[in-house]
Amino acid sequence: MQVVRVLGKLEPGGAQLALLRLSRELERRHGVRTRLVVGDATHDGIRLAQQHGVQAVAFRTGSSVHPVRNLQWEQSENFAGWLTDKLSGADLVHAHMVGAWWAAGQVIDPWTPFIATEHNEVNWTTRRIRTLVSAACRVDRFYAMGPAARQFALNAGVPIDVIRAARSPVAGLSATPREGLRTPRLTFAGRFCNDKGPDVLVEAISLLNRRDLSVYLLGDGPLRRRLTDRIRLHGLSDRVFMPGWVDNPWSYVAGSTVHVVPSREEAWSQSAVLGLGLGVRVVGTDVDGLADTLSRARGVTVGADDPLALSEAISDALAGRASIDRAGAIRYARQFTVARVADFYLAEYQAMMTAAARPVAGALADTA
Repeated sequence: MQVVRVLGKLEPGGAQLALLRLSRELERRHGVRTRLVVGDATHDGIRLAQQHGVQAVAFRTGSSVHPVRNLQWEQSENFAGWLTDKLSGADLVHAHMVGAWWAAGQVIDPWTPFIATEHNEVNWTTRRIRTLVSAACRVDRFYAMGPAARQFALNAGVPIDVIRAARSPVAGLSATPREGLRTPRLTFAGRFCNDKGPDVLVEAISLLNRRDLSVYLLGDGPLRRRLTDRIRLHGLSDRVFMPGWVDNPWSYVAGSTVHVVPSREEAWSQSAVLGLGLGVRVVGTDVDGLADTLSRARGVTVGADDPLALSEAISDALAGRASIDRAGAIRYARQFTVARVADFYLAEYQAMMTAAARPVAGALADTA
């Protein structure tokens, strides 16, 4: 099977890592070959794909990608036109992020199965959402990563019967702690950007009366300098560490006392599921899909953008006062091993190809 995977933006990040792991596992376990076609890519993103054995070709490349004006979000006719010959030879096309599935929907032929995945909450006006109707109606299967993405798909005109809950693979669920880490410790893993809320976490840490607690903020991004300044201002530099992007964040999370996901927006959090799967207490925010992930006492949630509430929840978790079902959390997380998610998508792809005697294709054959 040859899959052409179209991605709006390729840079180090959770969604990108997930689809690279999925692509590698599909080939390793099932012989499914992936061609990755990208809108905007950073040099680090291209290297990340290569490290996972996936060769990527990009419409635009650079040292960085603008956080808003990029092809994850933009509808670009030029990108769509460039895609035209990149989709040839595919048994199936799977496009990720609205800018990518809109563009692919403009140029894909009528008979190739066309799958779309939305990884994030999309806060567009009704008028702009209406511009997606033609692409939305062409989608044969839509995977929504969280309730807001599902509602966005419905608003865009995706038929309700083709929408499914997306699944994302999480690596490192059997990890052991890295040697030399301080304990007790708190961990965060994600991009240093506004929607992930690392700035809220730094403010919450400054409110904790726990001089014995070390903190590891794993990741990088546009807020790094601001975070560094706030850490210094609060006198936390001797116990808050920022190692940057690490290949194995699970080795930091394993054995930590609490893992925090302070997002302002979060459709579904690999970071949270990693903590759950490692038996670590997880504190997050009551937003979109993250609230469901941490429901049923799997973790603890507070309101978004509230450092005081977050610090109190962290304090309760550190002291063991939070009621958390660790066994239930681990069972939930084990649904998302890389192998299980690869098996899930293989079955979905095979079903789509079986159903790909599409009526429109048959009609075209009859008139040929």
